[in-house]
Amino acid sequence: MKRLLTVLAEWLQAEGQLMDDVLVSGVSIDTRTLKEGDLFIPFRGEQVNGHKYVRQAIEKGAAASLWMKDEPGAPSDIPLIFVDDPELALQQLARAYREELACRFIGITGSNGKTSTKDLIASVLSPYFKVQKTEGNFNNQLGLPLTILSLEEDAEVAVLEMGMSGFNEISFLSYLAKPHYAVITNIGEAHMQDLGSREGIAKAKFEIIDGLQEDGTLFYDGDEPLLNALVSEHLELRAVSFGYDDSADLSLVSTESGDEGSRFTAKGIIDGSFTIPVFGSHQVKNSLAAILIARELGLNNEQIDAALRQSKLTDMRMQPVVANNGALFINDAYNAAPTSMQAALAFLQDTKLRSDKWAVLGDMLELGENERHYHESIARQLGTISLQGILLYGPRMKWLYEELLNTGNETQVIWSESDYDPLIATLLSSIDENSIVLLKGSRGMALEKIMNGVLQA
Repeated sequence: MKRLLTVLAEWLQAEGQLMDDVLVSGVSIDTRTLKEGDLFIPFRGEQVNGHKYVRQAIEKGAAASLWMKDEPGAPSDIPLIFVDDPELALQQLARAYREELACRFIGITGSNGKTSTKDLIASVLSPYFKVQKTEGNFNNQLGLPLTILSLEEDAEVAVLEMGMSGFNEISFLSYLAKPHYAVITNIGEAHMQDLGSREGIAKAKFEIIDGLQEDGTLFYDGDEPLLNALVSEHLELRAVSFGYDDSADLSLVSTESGDEGSRFTAKGIIDGSFTIPVFGSHQVKNSLAAILIARELGLNNEQIDAALRQSKLTDMRMQPVVANNGALFINDAYNAAPTSMQAALAFLQDTKLRSDKWAVLGDMLELGENERHYHESIARQLGTISLQGILLYGPRMKWLYEELLNTGNETQVIWSESDYDPLIATLLSSIDENSIVLLKGSRGMALEKIMNGVLQA
């Protein structure tokens, strides 16, 4: 975004000072990452008042700043726009800028797989279009406006991730972005404590259609009955399903893993074979959404396959890492919920990449009152996998540990509540070039520290 400060004041219907000929080339809410030419937006919270950093922002190269009308001590020698609420002002700036952009907007939500699907869509489109995507976790009521305002004027496609923890949040983001295409990756159990049930989660995710363009399309997980039911209530909606089931508009016929990643065949709206340099059938399923959108934008199977083969996912999403001794780590430690845990373990069961299989599992967070049941239930799936060892980390994983002992599991099982060292030591003395080690847990468990402990030993 490059606009005169006077134009931004018009967008906000606000008054300012020293605004003439001031060019703004970006927006920042943090002086640590502020760039020259940015408009600084100070927030006033219980712990920190951003207005204290306005002068510092200007000294670091900010072109101007917002200032709350009821905040005393506004400096008279700095270009300012006076607003009632900086957060609302940020969102209004994004809303106004969005209206001036001609690119295609893609909104993505879901309990699991949002970031991977974002990365896959951006990867398949990037060789053929100028694509920008959500960076990091800028997917909420502050992050999404910042992402929109970071879009370049000539961007052709914007791939936007939309996160939430409660009702009406996805609706707000959808109305802000007004996507041409919307994707719901799946419905899991994350945020159960806030939304009460999987039905509640499905309704909250389905809010992504609220701001969908009139001629827009929803691409959704056709294996999820809750989503199929919601789609059937909206006959006016153009909706396309993808999934494992044959009834989906685009379904998976077969998937196999090799050294190059996952090779799969799809049928339905599109018939063909494709390869992604990532492991896991759940990542293959995520790629179906990318294939569908790529076809919507005019790409053929050959173009799609060529781009998918070069796709890059954000770290810690089924990321392969080879240790010095040849052991293969599958780092899927960015986050975890029952649905994604099942998918990762299904990969471990099916893979033939290595013969000696290890599962390193951490607590699944934000599951509400049924969290014990969700942890204990993992034991059934683990019992179907031929494993060399099961390493568990975190206080909630004690429930799974005890369940495994009670059910007579004969695999070596080690549990540590808060110390990585016993788990690192076990791997160091046990794994070799024949070993594959899956790491899966919620972000707060930081299971990659176990892998790093092995790699750095």
